[in-house]
Amino acid sequence: MKMIQNLSAALLAGASTLGMAQAAEMGAVDTPIKLAINEWTGQHITTHTAGEILKSMGYTVEYVTAGLYPQFTALGDGDLAASLEIWLNNAGDIYPKMKEAGKTVDIGPLGLETRESWMYPIHMEETCPGLPDWKALLACKDVLVTADTFPKGRILSYPADWGTRSADIISALDIDYKAIPAGSEGALVAELKSSAARKTPLVMMFWKPHWVFAEVEAGWVELPAYEPECDTDPAWGPNPNATGDCGVAPPITMKVAWSGFEEKWPAAYAFLEEFKMNTADQERMMKAIDQDGEKIEDVIAAYVEETKATWTPWVEAAQQ
Repeated sequence: MKMIQNLSAALLAGASTLGMAQAAEMGAVDTPIKLAINEWTGQHITTHTAGEILKSMGYTVEYVTAGLYPQFTALGDGDLAASLEIWLNNAGDIYPKMKEAGKTVDIGPLGLETRESWMYPIHMEETCPGLPDWKALLACKDVLVTADTFPKGRILSYPADWGTRSADIISALDIDYKAIPAGSEGALVAELKSSAARKTPLVMMFWKPHWVFAEVEAGWVELPAYEPECDTDPAWGPNPNATGDCGVAPPITMKVAWSGFEEKWPAAYAFLEEFKMNTADQERMMKAIDQDGEKIEDVIAAYVEETKATWTPWVEAAQQ
């Protein structure tokens, strides 16, 4: 990845030519646009990429660490300006409530190509014959039992504050498993890599895009294919007594803002409406940061410079 040596000077120069001439449309350039930073590296990349481009337009940007669910209260109160990678299938009940109350607005889809499901290191297809069919888990439960789940099998789940998706699927399918939350994204990755290296049993909730797929060959559990009826009709899926007994629809990633954002920073809002993140680019940057030890500031600076031909039209359109 080509690094640049003096991006700050270039960004300041861009601000003088792009931002100052359109001051009336720029809005409150001296008030920081506070962008939420959540718990996973991909979200950091999305947010810092957009934030650095906003700086090049002449805005002041602050990155604020915020929990996935608590951030919605801060967005509703205007204490945060935007959160730029919300996975709608893991946003909880507070997301639609804040939106319905008129306290937050959707800026638009981020555009990532996504997948979310239970997955496993590829050796599990020998350990648990029948995978990727989810019914294979019924027959090989005993190999996934651990001390903290006995006599149930273990599904490694997301950190507790990311929601209860694994536990909900287990309950709806009525299978003899227990969801055990990981401590962090890093803990999920560490256990996946350890399992792949040592050939130990593991099934876990995970998502794509993620850099780890460049290193670990993995399979995805084929849960009953999602249809909207799964959410409303108990008779639809394999468990006639429950809804939700299906897999996850390909998640939509959404950009979400405080309802007053557009009025306060019009050109910034218009830019963020157009802003998209490329999946392959994000995975490449995640690997550079999480695996190769590069600093996020350097990775983002290089990416912003390399993709200038892509985002410059978004900026120009926003400032017209």
